[in-house]
Amino acid sequence: MKAEEIRGMTDDELSSKLAELRKEQFNLRFQKATGQLENTARQRQVRRDIARINTIAQERRLRTEKK
Repeated sequence: MKAEEIRGMTDDELSSKLAELRKEQFNLRFQKATGQLENTARQRQVRRDIARINTIAQERRLRTEKK
């Protein structure tokens, strides 16, 4: 997921996408623990997408506080 795509989302969409990614992250961790994880690179992608969403959400919060 690109930062431009995330910036195009509304706050509600960001919240729902973040919840979806956290659920996926949990499932990937569970799969790894049980030895069923096939695509280990997906863990890294999900972790970075979560960080991108959090960063952009923080930027928006700071921008609204300044005004």
